[in-house]
Amino acid sequence: MTRIIAGSARGRRLAVPGSGTRPTSDRVREAIFSALDSQLLATDAAWSEVVVLDLFAGTGALGLEALSRGARAAVLVERSRDAARILSANADAVGCPGAEVLVRDVRRLVAMPPPREGAGLVFVDPPYDWPAADIGDLLEGLAAAHWIADGARVIVERPARDPDSPIPAGWEQPRRRPYGDTALWYGRCAPSTDAGLSGEEGV
Repeated sequence: MTRIIAGSARGRRLAVPGSGTRPTSDRVREAIFSALDSQLLATDAAWSEVVVLDLFAGTGALGLEALSRGARAAVLVERSRDAARILSANADAVGCPGAEVLVRDVRRLVAMPPPREGAGLVFVDPPYDWPAADIGDLLEGLAAAHWIADGARVIVERPARDPDSPIPAGWEQPRRRPYGDTALWYGRCAPSTDAGLSGEEGV
């Protein structure tokens, strides 16, 4: 069962497609959002300042969790039309404003203008067979196309067996945190001296 962990939609269950998606486990999501809550607290920032980009969104668990905690907006990108229908239904069920579902291959985004300002928080959960180098190229392209704001925090979920960093060279030194078969890579686009998670306002 996949559910919202905290915030206004706490406990709401999320539907999961029968195949083709790999929902982030509650344990891993708890680790992600515990780290993000700590960063916000340390910088006197608020979730209401955060714009989220959720790539390979699947059920939408990451982007919708952020909205439940008060994020200002979230763009959730999913290529599969079947999965996107379930994602849209999950967004409606959670009932948090600010969710926008895009049915696109994430690689096409670099040729499109973003629907709002660049995201200050980016979740990336590609299929495990995606090479780390391809993820890095995608992130660089999205930053150049202004989908990702300067200073944005980026969190990538990868198989723990893959030692290669998916964070682009030249971005903030990535941190890797293993959780069983999963590893989380934390990076930052074009580090700035400001604080927060809002991109234009800082981290």
